Amino acid sequence: MSPSPAGNGTITSQRGHGTDTVLNLDGDRGLAIVPWRSSTLYVVLACSLMGVMGVSLVSPVLPDLRSVFGVSDTRIGLVITAYTLPGVVVTPFVGLVADRFGRRRVMVPLLFLFAAAGTGVAFARTFAEVVALRLLQGVGASALITLAVTLIGDVYDGRRRDAVMGLNGSTVGTGAAFYPLLGGALAGIRWSAPFLFFGVGALVGLFALVALTEPTGTRSTDVRTYLARLRTVAVLPRALAIFVALFAAFFIFYGAVLTVLPLLLSDAFGLGAGRIGATLSAVAAASAAVSSQYGRLAEWRSAPELVALGFVAYGVGLLAVRLAPSPLAVGASLLVFGVGFGVVMPSVDTAVVTLVDDDLRAGVMGMRTSVLRLGQTLGPVGFTGTAGLVFASPLDGYRVLLVVAGVAAALAGAVVYLSLRR
Repeated sequence: MSPSPAGNGTITSQRGHGTDTVLNLDGDRGLAIVPWRSSTLYVVLACSLMGVMGVSLVSPVLPDLRSVFGVSDTRIGLVITAYTLPGVVVTPFVGLVADRFGRRRVMVPLLFLFAAAGTGVAFARTFAEVVALRLLQGVGASALITLAVTLIGDVYDGRRRDAVMGLNGSTVGTGAAFYPLLGGALAGIRWSAPFLFFGVGALVGLFALVALTEPTGTRSTDVRTYLARLRTVAVLPRALAIFVALFAAFFIFYGAVLTVLPLLLSDAFGLGAGRIGATLSAVAAASAAVSSQYGRLAEWRSAPELVALGFVAYGVGLLAVRLAPSPLAVGASLLVFGVGFGVVMPSVDTAVVTLVDDDLRAGVMGMRTSVLRLGQTLGPVGFTGTAGLVFASPLDGYRVLLVVAGVAAALAGAVVYLSLRR
């Protein structure tokens, strides 16, 4: 729906849940200004920040957990895998429920489960308990970002949607940049301290319960018809291309950067959790900066072209990480990788929310997140497992796999981009 005049150069958005007052369009460029007075906006941003916390906050403490619970590199990857695995199966069903019964009725319980299970890890006595609680926390986190992006598609249109999508991506990147620093600092107090911080999710749940007004619109009631429509969308060439790009992006990010790199920094450079967190934050810092400009980037190149360019940056960044002679150089290399991530994610999310109508959006976003979670789940065990089984030492394997992943990402991105331009 198009904005309606409100007088004095101000426009209002009447889509979804009533009227959001927003500022005027940005000069001659006509870029939509973010609706800062919208309560929905802050629920979206807070929910997205919770969704990205589950791995970023924990990643710096992975090396410490090896000694705390006496487990190998291969098994420590389960801390990430157990968290991401539920999203592979649960998220499509969460999307179905959200499309039928509303976004808030799903979002609030998930936030409370995320907080309770995450905090419980701090009191785990065995590694099996850690894995079980991370599974439960993964159920809670399975659709948080999915529902946040779905709300953006529900409430905002056109350039305003692009602007809010960019802001959301920038917020996620900022959180992902801050959480490794926070996780490393908390881990310096005690290994369990980062997990206690997950309790903030309960506060966000209360905020969403009070502040979020349910968007109005058509709700799906016939489950059989709904699922048939989802299957039709899932096999569209455009949808398949989106899903392949998502899987590859998160397989590499979670396997190479968030799992292998902390272990490599610990074993090769002797870094502790605090410095590992500071190094990893470079990815999210660059991602946040680039995502904040997505509205402008979307006017320069199409979403598929931006995704392809993002993979080129992925590959260049990983190759630079492999050649980096010091932790500082690793951090600088990760800035390039972060640029790629900051381009890929808002481009993919924009493509997904514009793929279907409102009554099917959460379901398609659920499929998107299911594929994303599959990449997150297989990436850590794929990289650590291959390094441990195929190579003489895990450290040697990590170095080789960084090169392989970097070359593959850069070549794939370059080939797709050139084909799209032609």
